[in-house]
Amino acid sequence: MAKETIMLNCAAGMSTSVLVKKMQDEAKAQGRDTEIFACSASEADQKLDTTKIDVVLLGPQVAYMRADFENKLKGRGEGGKDIPFDVIDMRAYGMMDGKTVLAQADKLMGK
Repeated sequence: MAKETIMLNCAAGMSTSVLVKKMQDEAKAQGRDTEIFACSASEADQKLDTTKIDVVLLGPQVAYMRADFENKLKGRGEGGKDIPFDVIDMRAYGMMDGKTVLAQADKLMGK
């Protein structure tokens, strides 16, 4: 099992797949044991029930779901804490900048 797990959510789980690959490449270059995956917003509940998630990033196209995710992630983290989350920076998302988005996830995890 990976040391940390980052879940990206978008409308269908497909548009973030390129970004996930770039983030995985960056994590590997940094020598990190990180699992990064994307899923659709509709799959989020199932993933949260079956996987230990450390941070959630929402694609800009589902930013309108922010309040919904805030509720979904309450108390579901380590020790009953809320899982940190945010909307991916739109510029970094548009440029598929895996390094910047990984840094955004790190900041949310307190790194």
